[in-house]
Amino acid sequence: MNVEVMNIILMLLGILGSLATCVFVLRVFSTPEEVINPIGSAQDLEQRELSIFNKLNPNGTFVDRMDIFLARTCHQDKKLEEAYMLLGRPQETDPLKMLHQKEIVAAVICGVIFFLTKSFLFAGFAIFVGFLLPDVLYQIKIRERQSGIIRTFPTFVDLTALMIESGQDYMTAFDKIVRISVKKVPLEHEIGKVINEVQLGYSRRDALRRFSDRTGIQEIRSFVGLIIQSDELGTSLVDLLRNFSGDMRFRRMNKAEQLAAAASTKMLIPLFIFIFPVVFILMLAPMVYDLFSGGMPF
Repeated sequence: MNVEVMNIILMLLGILGSLATCVFVLRVFSTPEEVINPIGSAQDLEQRELSIFNKLNPNGTFVDRMDIFLARTCHQDKKLEEAYMLLGRPQETDPLKMLHQKEIVAAVICGVIFFLTKSFLFAGFAIFVGFLLPDVLYQIKIRERQSGIIRTFPTFVDLTALMIESGQDYMTAFDKIVRISVKKVPLEHEIGKVINEVQLGYSRRDALRRFSDRTGIQEIRSFVGLIIQSDELGTSLVDLLRNFSGDMRFRRMNKAEQLAAAASTKMLIPLFIFIFPVVFILMLAPMVYDLFSGGMPF
């Protein structure tokens, strides 16, 4: 048999073996699937109906079967849907496309590593790393989006408290803040979704809780809890929001001071690696040159 044909066969066997290894590892370390109660809540039923993975055909193409296997067996469906929600539900992608990206990256990295090393062990490790690599990129984008939301959140809370103090309802305050903003930031897009959901028939409590779930930020969960508590107990929402905004700014100031205090320690690494060697070379180079060119002075 031709050597090239043998290499292709070995490469295919390596990819299949690596895929089996990846599935086994994901299966072992993934959380067990929750038992779904047949008399579930309406929210759980709505989430299951909106899941794009439910539209896959178990008797369809090989790609559909692979997607179903990875989504259900390796519990990637809920994980990708949560990541898609925290990304702000971008229009150019969806959880199924995110799964396809993971599969393509895993296959490409596995093929390249196997072609370079001809090792099944390295190929198995490569397909596992390639399958998890997009998750790292998704988490980076999620943290960037959350940072953008929390950066403008104290100002939003102050504006809300100011408008409520003037006699307006908090939903009216939300609507005015979104309408008067010149440049829409991620926080205002999420507030606009809350307003649209209330207009479509969701209760205010459900719309606010969906808002906190879409952001995944603890400060927004506390903010939503304050509003719901004020509605239930009839307490003054203005005082709660003022105290909440002041506490949030105080914590941000403490975090900034901690980062500033740690900056001096972090600067030691580039100093020792880049700055000190250059200084030593500039100081000792003339002396070393004189020693080698003119000999020892004694």
